[in-house]
Parts: sequence; structure tokens; C-alpha cells
Amino acid sequence: MIELPSDDDPSSLPVVRPAALRANPSNPPRLLDQVPRAIRVHHYSYRTEQAYVSWIRRYIVFHQKRHPAELGAEHIRAFLSTLAVEHRVAASTQNQALAALLFLYREVLQREVECPEDLVRAKRPRRLPVVLNRREVSDLLAQLEGVPWMMAMLLYGGGLRLMECHRLRVKDFDFERREIAVREGKGGGDRLTMLPARVIEPLRIPLRSVHAAHRRDLAAGVGRVLLPDALARKYPHAEREWTWQWVFPASKLSIDPRAGIRRRHHMHESVLQRAIQLAARAAGLRRPVGPHTLRHCFATHLLEAGYDIRTVQELLGHRDVSTTMIYTHVLNRGGRAVESPADRLDSLASRATPPA
Repeated sequence: MIELPSDDDPSSLPVVRPAALRANPSNPPRLLDQVPRAIRVHHYSYRTEQAYVSWIRRYIVFHQKRHPAELGAEHIRAFLSTLAVEHRVAASTQNQALAALLFLYREVLQREVECPEDLVRAKRPRRLPVVLNRREVSDLLAQLEGVPWMMAMLLYGGGLRLMECHRLRVKDFDFERREIAVREGKGGGDRLTMLPARVIEPLRIPLRSVHAAHRRDLAAGVGRVLLPDALARKYPHAEREWTWQWVFPASKLSIDPRAGIRRRHHMHESVLQRAIQLAARAAGLRRPVGPHTLRHCFATHLLEAGYDIRTVQELLGHRDVSTTMIYTHVLNRGGRAVESPADRLDSLASRATPPA
């Protein structure tokens, strides 16, 4: 990854736009002020905004702080190839950098550029997910308690991603039907998944304390929660309603980096990540374990139990069944449940006629 020196700040570079689009040609807006505005128009997440701005800064510094309007496809190729060859970044990292630069040219500079054909691509290795057996999962969960235990149970029992769990709101739970509505998951899609029965009663206890904390926040004038997209304008009172609040809120108030409003965000993901790492160490697990490991276990254990792969695909929220197919390669009996010929030798030998 390219390091950006502290004194290299290309944010003062102006955007080159057609004269008809410039409100004040003598004082054009700064480039890195225009990028977040364009990203928010497309309703991208704040993390995507941070990543895109970071890659654009690195791209500018890589080319000696030249304005991107003066650069083209060959400069994009040089930057991305350097990431792959010299810095050995992962394929997903290189793809993210490419997406950021294409967004810069197409949406901010309003200039069409093509993806370089002779780009040196970072290799995408085929990796199998780490999957624990049921005993290992039980040992891991036994080392957790309180809110981390409940969140880990939702990851394993419902197949949630880490941030999907952290962004759960009160209204997303249906205790009667034992369902969780996952809103704006990966790719922006919604889906329904199962709510483990073992979590229902324990979950009611922290919800009561969260409700009490929300009432105190309202009394202090800070009980407004972040709403997706334009819902805050469409439903001006929804941000104060109990049903929209986070199920796992942060312990302290913070400033919203986009709106500048002081309010309570959801719990930081590092809390659960750290808790699971410590639990795995205490359980004596030899393999690397993180929150996403529980999602892998959810899918694999369902397939082992005989559930249809299309059902598992819907519960996981995969767009393509080929993504779900990777879990068939980590089943106990092999990818296609084929019995090894070596395991049949003993049975054949027992039926064979002994020599005279």
C-alpha cells in the first residue's frame, strides 16, 4: 500500500469542468470536496466514501500531484500495476482502487475512461473458508457472555455478516415468526433469515435497557438515530422512534462525520472481533477464528444437515449460487459427498474368499 506523506494534500486541486457547469469559474470547488458529494448522490456508504477518497489521494500523489484531468488510462494502468507488482496488494484491493478511479473520472470529472486492457492484475487465490465443527462452535460460544454471546449466536444461528449484525434495529426482529429482516446487506439488498430460538428470551433483557437509555437520550435532546438515505426528511419523527434504534448501541455518544450531529451510533465492530478472538484462544482452537467464521459455519452445517443449497443461498444473501457452492468443498464427506475408494477396501476384503 502506498504511504501518503503528511504534507502531501491535493485537496486544493480544482475540478476541471465545462464552463457551463461552473457556478463561479474564478473560485472552482476543490477536487476532494466534490468526490464525497458525488458519492452521496449515489447513496454509497461512508466506508466506501473514505476508501474512494483515500485511493484518489494516493493516485494524485503517485503522479507527483498532477491534476487527474491531465491524466488518462495509461496513468491508471501504471498506478494499479504498481500496486500489484511492487506492493503485492490483494486482488480485491486493486479492484477497489480501480473502482475509485473510474468513479472519479466518470462521475466527478465527467469524462469517460476505459479500463486498461494490459493492466497487471493482482492474482486472486482460491481459498477455502475456515469452518469449525459443531463441538468447536459450542466451545467457542461457551467462552462468551452477555452482548458478545448474543451477537455471536446471531452470526452463527442466522448467517449474518459482521456489520449486518451491528446495524440491526429494533424493528428488524420478529419474535413471533422467529425471523430477522436484514436491511441493506452487501450489495444493498434486503433478505429474511432465521432468529435462533435460544436468543429470543436473552435478547429481551438488553432491549429493555436499550429502551431506557433511549428515553434518557431523548430527555437530553440527543435521541436521534441515523436513518438510511432520505428517510429522515420523509419521516421527520422516525429518527426519534424506539423501533428505529440500534439493538446494539455504542456506550458513548459521537459526532456523525457526515451530518455533524451528536448522537448514539451502533457498537463498533472491533468489540465483537476482539471478544471472539479472545474466546477462540480460551477455547484452545488451533485455527484462525473471526466473526465471519461463524457465518461460514452456519452455511456448512446447514448443508451437512441436508438443506437445499438454494435455501442456504437465500439465507446468506448470495446473488449467485456459485458463491454458495464453495461451502460444498469443506463438507466432512467431500465436495460431492463421494465416498473415497480407499474407504471401501476393508468392506471388499471382508467379502473376499480367503485363499486355500
